[in-house]
Amino acid sequence: MKIIITGSLGNISKPLATALVQKGHDITVITSDAEKQIAIEALGAKAAIGSVEEVAFLTSTFTDADAVYCMIPRANYFDPNLDLDAFTRKIGNNYAEAISKSGVKRVAFLSSIGAHLKENSGIIQRYNEIEAVLNQLQDVSITFMRPTSFYYNLLAYIPMIKNAGIIAANYGADQTIPWVSPNDIAEAISEELTTPLDGKKVRYVASEELTGDETARTLGEAIGITDLKWKLVSDQETLDSLVSIGMQPKIAQGLVEMYAALYNGSLGEDYYNNRPAVMGKVKLADYAKEFAAIYNQN
Repeated sequence: MKIIITGSLGNISKPLATALVQKGHDITVITSDAEKQIAIEALGAKAAIGSVEEVAFLTSTFTDADAVYCMIPRANYFDPNLDLDAFTRKIGNNYAEAISKSGVKRVAFLSSIGAHLKENSGIIQRYNEIEAVLNQLQDVSITFMRPTSFYYNLLAYIPMIKNAGIIAANYGADQTIPWVSPNDIAEAISEELTTPLDGKKVRYVASEELTGDETARTLGEAIGITDLKWKLVSDQETLDSLVSIGMQPKIAQGLVEMYAALYNGSLGEDYYNNRPAVMGKVKLADYAKEFAAIYNQN
């Protein structure tokens, strides 16, 4: 199969490209960084240099492909001029237009847990909107990949652990957090892109469900802080903390709203009604080794 992958050599796209190349597929990886071309070709894939913000580029790259993996690139939450909603919406609409114009028939779109919510989901609310736009496409089979909380987001707590000896947030603690490894997401996307589908479907991806307390304990054991605790704090305390480190206030507010929805259960409601029959292979104890290596470097 001829498959196009967006996301350059990111946490999901690199293992996805690697797996698909090893299975004998013709893979093209889209990247906006020309310096990544050599690394992409070293995987056995081709590089398409351009931006997902350009519809014409996307359309020409998607044309004649058997399947496409689409994702919204990560944005800089510390950029005071970033309009995150507009950025996300634009790229989602670009994908819809390029899919329609190119005639590609099989798509996997990286959405998110909580995308079933039309409101009160914070920074991921736009994914509900993008799914609705993509759902309107005719004669295209689409899997909406809805991963849970990424393991690597825990890296953001390293300064707090070093400075205060705790993880403090407005979610977690005694409540369950469904975690996921990008490698498990990549494996699920690989399955979807190479499996025939008629219509649209949602697929949740998770690796392990743990409370915040269990999460802190596992990380603590890996970094040598056996009594590491996860402390539940208020929405306002979380907001103040994010803004104090330079995060754009509007985005910080969106993160706090998303975390609050995770804690009160609304964000994960559809996930728990449709949780994966099989969890991913990478458990937090596995990821904790990587976390500890990064922790010890700083």
